[in-house]
Amino acid sequence: MDETEVGTKTEFAYRTLRQEILETRLMPGTPLKLGAMRDAYGIGWTPLREALSRLEAEYLVISSANKGYTVAPVSLEELTDLTNARRLIELPMLADSIANGDEAWETALVAAHFRLSRCKPPVENPQEQVISDWKERHEAFHLALLSASKSQWLMRFYMQIKDQLRRHHRILAITPGLAASKGPEWRESTTYQALRDALALEPHTELMNAALDHDIDRAVSLLGAHIELTKQVYVAVDFTG
Repeated sequence: MDETEVGTKTEFAYRTLRQEILETRLMPGTPLKLGAMRDAYGIGWTPLREALSRLEAEYLVISSANKGYTVAPVSLEELTDLTNARRLIELPMLADSIANGDEAWETALVAAHFRLSRCKPPVENPQEQVISDWKERHEAFHLALLSASKSQWLMRFYMQIKDQLRRHHRILAITPGLAASKGPEWRESTTYQALRDALALEPHTELMNAALDHDIDRAVSLLGAHIELTKQVYVAVDFTG
């Protein structure tokens, strides 16, 4: 097997496992046994080891001498840390993006908002495909907001934080909250109200309008409030079930 073939197989292993982790099909804390993964994904030993090393560098996988590789855990403490880091990175990026945004940026932002508006929020239909579709369009909208920022390093940090937050949101807030969606009392619950606010289209519309108006102060204020919503969902789920 030549180096090109090894590299191709490693890239396939890396992208496959990374997607499984980000979509929480491989849950936090799951042991990653090389033999089991080889059988499940049809990937050889060398590509698997190299892929796991790359994922460890991204803090999506952890390793220990006794347990080998496992999917990185999630926690409220880390969710809080990631949320704070997101604020530090994303708010200045938004201000920079609005300051530099041109007509092409505005057009892309409106298009991303339209795609999000055509997707029913998971709080109304908690099926797995609906959740995944909404998350993809939601992330695309936020990326469109920030896409005119000039800082490549801040964008790299943002993408890393975004991926970590996707797992934390799913495991700690969105999925547990949607699991409670049974019976007529659901829409009266604190959990429903918190999820509805976090997933609603209206705050994104306000964000878009402020950005299109090049009102940096308002847009940054709106985004700061939006970033905090997931922790409110966690609290609602944690205390109301």
